[in-house]
Amino acid sequence: MSELSVKDLTLEYGSGASANPILKGVSMELQRGEVVALLGPSGSGKTTLLRAVAGLESPKTGTIQLGERAMFDGARNLEIPAEHRNLGLVFQSYALWPHKTVFDNVAYGLKLRKMPSSDIAAKVKSVLDQLGLGHLGERFPHQLSGGQQQRVAIARALVYNPPVILLDEPLSNLDAKLREEARAFLRELIIRLNLSALMVTHDQGEAMAISDRILLLNNGVIEQQGTPQSMYETPQTLFTAEFMGSNNKLRGKIVQRDGEFATIDVNGSLLKASLRGKSVGAEATAIIRLEKVRIVSEQVDNAIRLPLTTCMYLGDRWECLFGHAEDGIRAYSPFRLDAGEYWLQLDADKLWLY
Repeated sequence: MSELSVKDLTLEYGSGASANPILKGVSMELQRGEVVALLGPSGSGKTTLLRAVAGLESPKTGTIQLGERAMFDGARNLEIPAEHRNLGLVFQSYALWPHKTVFDNVAYGLKLRKMPSSDIAAKVKSVLDQLGLGHLGERFPHQLSGGQQQRVAIARALVYNPPVILLDEPLSNLDAKLREEARAFLRELIIRLNLSALMVTHDQGEAMAISDRILLLNNGVIEQQGTPQSMYETPQTLFTAEFMGSNNKLRGKIVQRDGEFATIDVNGSLLKASLRGKSVGAEATAIIRLEKVRIVSEQVDNAIRLPLTTCMYLGDRWECLFGHAEDGIRAYSPFRLDAGEYWLQLDADKLWLY
């Protein structure tokens, strides 16, 4: 039995001719102990899907089920209110009460459930200790760092042992350094407590680091889903390939096909690439990850020769641009390159044609 099951969910804003469809028949499953990331650009429907599961948005058709309990069924006109779904929700803004202590913020939901004071104290102490906040119970939110506030919001969501925890961009308010530390903490916490979590993020690196499975949404439908590794290494569509990772995009025309490979003409240079559904003579787009481009000083097979435009220092490596930014090629180098022309080798199995 899945912890969460969503089937053929549709949701729109407005009605009649002015209706704006947001979700267009989305189906997904969340298993016990699994973390699923809802990934996609702004307007793709990922936050709307999370809010529909939480009970904060009203779908039009489809079903939402938590374990054996139906939360929404469009055909039966059934919709359980958000406060009765027993889900843990961590907002992007954390939404902590500024006038309440850490202890009282975490205890608030338990007090609403009329739990005895002694049980509340034990549960709050336990969850604060689990998140490394046991010594901060009497502080107020303004006395905490951003990372500590985030953990208080997570503690509040976990304190009544919900079957599923919903995370809406949980790390977006943290600076770059804290985000790295927080995603490691969050992943470790999820594994340690065997949580089932549905997380919204627009950051593909964050999604790959924390989740067991990614659902990539595009314009209200699931474009592709799978493990982080499969999404990154075997994207099925151009949208998925472009969204996952840092890429070079080359446009050209397919001039020859040979089984799973094809030859593409890119501004007079002929390159062999892995074919993904295009026919001979068709205009095509080739995608290759930055880390898969090899920079060499002598002519090699399956390569383009371009002048070095600039190198940008990233700390552990240099990102080098060859040609113009609009139609050039970027690649990583362990050191800064001297000015001049270079051959950029694009292995056929790493150069994907769409």
